[in-house]
Amino acid sequence: MAESIPGFMLFLTLAFLISLRFSESTVPPQEVVTVSNILADMNATSWRFNGESCNLEMIFQVPRLSSEANASIGCDCNIGNNTDCHVVRITHKWYSLDGILSPEMAKLPYLRSFDVAYNYLQGTIPPEWGLTRLQDISILGNRISGAIPPELGNITTLTRLDCEANYLSGTIPPELGKLYNLKHLMLSSNRFTGRLPPALGQLGNLTNFRINECNFSGPIPDFIQNWKQLNRLEMVASGLTGPIPSNINLLESLIDLRLGDITGPSQQFPPLENATALIRLILRIATFLENYRIIFGKDVSFNNLVGGISDSVLGRSLRYVFLTGNMLSGDIPDELLVNGAAIDLSYNNFTWQEPNQPSCEQNTNTYVNLFRSSSTGNPIQDVLPCKEDTTCRRYACSVHVNCGGNDVTVRESNGQSVLYKGDADVDGGAAKLYESDKNWGFSSTGDFMDDNVYQNTRYVESLQGNTSLPQLYTTARLSPITLTYFSYCLENGEYLVNLHFAEIVFINDTTFRSLGRRIFDIYIQGQRVKRNFNIQEAAGGFGRPVVVPFNASVTNNILEIRFYWAGKGTTRFPRRGVYGPLVSAIDVDPYFKTCSEGGKKKNKVAVFIGVGVAVPCLVLLLILIILWRRKSFKGRNRANDKDFEGMSMKTISFSYKQLKSATDNFSRSNKIGEGGFGPVYKGTLGDGTVIAVKQLSAQSRQGNREFLNEIGVISCLQHPNLVKLHGCCIEEDQLLLVYEYMENNSLANALFESKKSLLMLDWATRLNEEEKTHVSTRVAGTIGYMAPEYALWGYLSDKADVYSFGVLALEIVSGKKNNSYVPINDCICLLDWACRLETSKQYEELFDERLESRINKEEAETVVKVALLCTNGSASVRPTMTEVVSMLDGKTCVPEIIPESNEYSEDLRFKAMRDFRREMKGQNSYSGGQTQTTIPTGTNYSLTSSDDQFEIQSVDTRSY
Repeated sequence: MAESIPGFMLFLTLAFLISLRFSESTVPPQEVVTVSNILADMNATSWRFNGESCNLEMIFQVPRLSSEANASIGCDCNIGNNTDCHVVRITHKWYSLDGILSPEMAKLPYLRSFDVAYNYLQGTIPPEWGLTRLQDISILGNRISGAIPPELGNITTLTRLDCEANYLSGTIPPELGKLYNLKHLMLSSNRFTGRLPPALGQLGNLTNFRINECNFSGPIPDFIQNWKQLNRLEMVASGLTGPIPSNINLLESLIDLRLGDITGPSQQFPPLENATALIRLILRIATFLENYRIIFGKDVSFNNLVGGISDSVLGRSLRYVFLTGNMLSGDIPDELLVNGAAIDLSYNNFTWQEPNQPSCEQNTNTYVNLFRSSSTGNPIQDVLPCKEDTTCRRYACSVHVNCGGNDVTVRESNGQSVLYKGDADVDGGAAKLYESDKNWGFSSTGDFMDDNVYQNTRYVESLQGNTSLPQLYTTARLSPITLTYFSYCLENGEYLVNLHFAEIVFINDTTFRSLGRRIFDIYIQGQRVKRNFNIQEAAGGFGRPVVVPFNASVTNNILEIRFYWAGKGTTRFPRRGVYGPLVSAIDVDPYFKTCSEGGKKKNKVAVFIGVGVAVPCLVLLLILIILWRRKSFKGRNRANDKDFEGMSMKTISFSYKQLKSATDNFSRSNKIGEGGFGPVYKGTLGDGTVIAVKQLSAQSRQGNREFLNEIGVISCLQHPNLVKLHGCCIEEDQLLLVYEYMENNSLANALFESKKSLLMLDWATRLNEEEKTHVSTRVAGTIGYMAPEYALWGYLSDKADVYSFGVLALEIVSGKKNNSYVPINDCICLLDWACRLETSKQYEELFDERLESRINKEEAETVVKVALLCTNGSASVRPTMTEVVSMLDGKTCVPEIIPESNEYSEDLRFKAMRDFRREMKGQNSYSGGQTQTTIPTGTNYSLTSSDDQFEIQSVDTRSY
C-alpha cells in the first residue's frame, strides 16, 4: 500500500502541472477572431468562444432538439513548445443553424475536425477549404447546394468526408482520387450526376463508401476491386446500372453490402463466398437468373431469383431473411425456421405450405410471412396459405381501414358516417402477415436499418399533442421495404380506391427535422400506378391530409394495394432509420352498386365532364323527366313525342313570349353564335338581366337529346369557368335554354377570332384567375376534343375528360383552334403539330406570336408538356386531373414524354379528323351549309358540319 502512494502523488503532480499549463495558455487572438467569424457565418449567435478557457459558451438559451446535440470546440495545448493552445476541433450539430459554411476555416492551421451535422445550413462548400489540414469533415443533413469543389482534393490529410443528405449536384471531381488517406466517403441523398471518375479507384484505404439515392449514370465501375479494405458498400437507387462486377469477390473484408434498385442485363448471382465477415446483405437488382447460391443473406427481395433455397443458408443464425418478390420454388426447408428469426418469403412460387406444416405453425419466437408465397390456383389460398377454410360465406363490396390507428367513425361531406376499422393493436414485425375478422389484412416486410433498434416496434406512427388534423390522419402504418393491404371475398367489379396520406413524421419548420423526403411507389392489383410518390408534395406541406384516388378492377374477388420503398428519399431525418412508405387510411367503394356496410350507405360513381353526363345528374334528370307535364307538348310532332312522352320538368321556366321579347324576336343583330344544334342570341329580360338564349332545332332528334343532356349536366355543375344555366323554355315545338351572358364572349372567340374581337388575353389571364374571367368550353362531342377511344368506338374511359383538357390547354398557349388550324407541313391539326415539335423540344414554335415577349416561356412550356401528357393516345398513360393540377402548380415535376410510335399504324388520335376531311373533300357540293356525314365505326355516330366547326354527337343505341 505504501509503495502505491508515491505513484499516486506523481500522477497528481503531473495532472496539476498540465492543468496549470493549460490555465496559463490561451488561444491566439487571430484564431479567436476566426472562430467567432465562423460562428457568425453559421448564424450561431447564441454562443461565444472564450479563447482563455477554449470553451464555447452559450449566452442565450437554445432549444435542444436532440439528445445528441453538441456545441463545443476542442483545443490542443501541446502543439510546439510555446504556451499557446490551438483550435483543432469545431463541433456544432443538431442545432438547426441556418447560416452558411465559412471560408475562414483556412485561417485555422491546426484544425483537424469540423462537424456541423443536422443543421439548416445553406450555400456552397467554400473552395478555400482546400487549404486546410482537416482530417474529418461532416456536413451531413443540411441544405448545402452546388458542386463539390475540386480543391478538396488537396486535403491529403482527410480521412472522412460526409456530405450525405444535402442538395449537392454536378459530377464528382476526379481530384478526390488524390485523397490517399481517405477511409470514409459518404455522398448519399444528393443530386449528383455523371459517372464515377476512375480516379476514385486510387482510394486504396477506403473502408466506407455510400452513394444511395443519387442520379449517377453508367455501370457499377470495375475499380471497386481496388478497395480491398472496404467493409461497407452502399449503392441503393444510386442511378448506376448493372451488372455487378464479378471482381466484387475480391472485397473479402465486406461486412455490410447494400446494392438495390439497379437496372441492367441479366447476370449470375454475384460471388460473395470470400466475404466471410458479411453480416448484412441487401441485393435488389431484379435481373438475377441463376439459382440462389449465396452463403450469407439478409435482404435479397424483389429480384428474379429462381430455384430452391440453397443449403448454404441453412443452419446459420440469421436474424433476418428477406426473400420477398423472387421466383423461388420448391419446399420451404424446416432448417430455415431458426429460433428468433424473421423470415419473409412473400411473393414467390414455393410449394404450397399446408396449414399443418411447420412454416404455418404459430411460433412466438419465429416470424414467417407466407403472403403469396405460392400459386395454388385458389386466389384466397394464395393470399392466406395457412388458412384452413377459404370459402367465402359472404362477399363484401367496400373496405375502410384506419391504418395504424384504432376504430374511428368519420362523418363525410355528404353527411354519411363511415366506420374505419383500425389495426393499431397489431404488432409490427420484419415479416408480418395479419388477417382481420373483416376479410382484409396486410403484409409487411423489412427492418429499419441503422436505427439501432431491434425490437421491431416502429411500424406505427402517431402524432402526439394538439393537432388540427382529423383523427383519421393522426396515425399511420409504415414499412421499411413493402406494405401490402389486401381484401378478399370482395365482389368482382370496378372500384374507387381512395388512399389517405398525411406526413406526420417530418415537421414543417426551419430545422433539420423538415429536411426529410419520403418517396415510395404505389401498386394496385400488381400494376404500378404511382412512381416516386411524395406525400409532402401531394399534400402541399407537412401535417396536411391528402386523398389520392385510383380505379381498380376486381376479377378474382381479391384487391391488393402495395406500397414499396425503392431506395429513394432520405433515411436520416428526423432520426436514423426513417424512410419507407406511410399510409393513413384506405377507402374502397364500388362504382357498380350502392354498398351498405359498417354503418355506411354510399354510392360512388364516375363523373365525366365534357364527354358524358354525371350519374348523380342523371338521377336528377330522371326526377325532372318524371315531373315533366305531358300537356306542354301537345303541338309536337309524333317523332318528338317518343322523346318526351311521360316526361315532366320542374325548373326555372321561361315563356316563349318572354324570350321572344328579350331577344327582339330573335333578331339577327342579337345573334352571338351558332352551334351544331341551333343559334344563340343575346337578350335582356324585363328586370334588366342580360341572358344568352340557345334555340334548339325542333326538327332534330339530336336536338331533343342535347336538350336533356345539357339540363342534366349544367344544372349539376357550378364552376367559375362554366356558364350558368338560368332555366329553359318548352312550348309547342320550341326548345330553348337560357344561360348567363358572357360579356367577353367565349374563350374561343378571344383566342381564335383576334381580328374580330377587341379582347386580347395576356399570358397571366390564360393561366386563369377566378376573379378575372369566365371561360366556357365547347359542348360535349366536338371532334378534335374527344378522346380517341370515345370518338372511334364509343368507349367512355375515366381519362376522356383529361384528353379534352389537354387539347384546350394547347389552344390557350397557341391561340389556335385545334380543328381548323392546319400547319404548312403534313400535320392534320394543332395537336398533331405539337406532337411533332415535342421530339425536337421546339416548344416555342407553339406559343401565340401575339404575346411576343410578354409570355412566361417556362410556364408556357410546362403547360405544353402537361397538355401532351393529357392527350396521349392511351388512356392508361394519361395523368389524373389531380396530377395535372399538381404539375401545373409546380408541386410535382412533369415527367419526360415518350413519343408515341406511328411506324406501323396510324395515330388513332387523328383518325376521326382525317376520315371527316376525306369525306368533305369528296363532296364537291359543299357550300358552307350544314352537311351530315356518317362515320363507319362500331358505334353509331352522326357528324354535323357548320362553317369551320365540327361536332360529333354519339348516338347510344342502348335503351334507357
